[in-house]
Amino acid sequence: MTSLRHEFYETDERLTLSVFDRGANPGEVSVKFEPRKLTYQNGDKVLSLQPLKGQIDPDKSAYTVGQVKVEIRLAKLVQGRWGSLVGESPDPLASFPSTSTPAASSDVPISNKKKNWEGITSEILVGEKEKTTEEDPNVGGDSTVNTFFQKIFADADDDTRRAMMKSFQESGGTTLSTNWEDVKKGKVEVKPPAGSEWKKWC
Repeated sequence: MTSLRHEFYETDERLTLSVFDRGANPGEVSVKFEPRKLTYQNGDKVLSLQPLKGQIDPDKSAYTVGQVKVEIRLAKLVQGRWGSLVGESPDPLASFPSTSTPAASSDVPISNKKKNWEGITSEILVGEKEKTTEEDPNVGGDSTVNTFFQKIFADADDDTRRAMMKSFQESGGTTLSTNWEDVKKGKVEVKPPAGSEWKKWC
């Protein structure tokens, strides 16, 4: 008797079992469906699964034989996820105990056990309020830095603007100076950040 590799996936209504039996002949494959048992047979290859985790409807269950695998579709009698193919579980079709049993007594009436959803929502909104740049200087990222430099440039005199443009262009964007007296003396050196190397692209 040869064992067969198999796997499954499921929805609430159906469980699909793939039995990997390459080159199975549809005329020789036999699948027997029972409410809590499934038997697959192809010659000396047998796969028997029992007890199934839940009940199936044998009349609505079916299978198809492919070249690589046999796909078996089990129609669940009761909707829900099994989580595994086989295993003992309480019969979902068994009658449930009466719901007329009184609930455990409590000091607080059920009508008073309400959540204050407005208060919870307010707490969340206060916690998620956006921070200002005074509270966190990194809050705006690059846009905040760009706005900062634009403000400096707009409020500066002509010498400061000239120094900013010359230092930024000559250093390849690695230096920004507002001191025209230093910048006008010569070419501004490229100063890449620590740990990086400047390369000129042609």
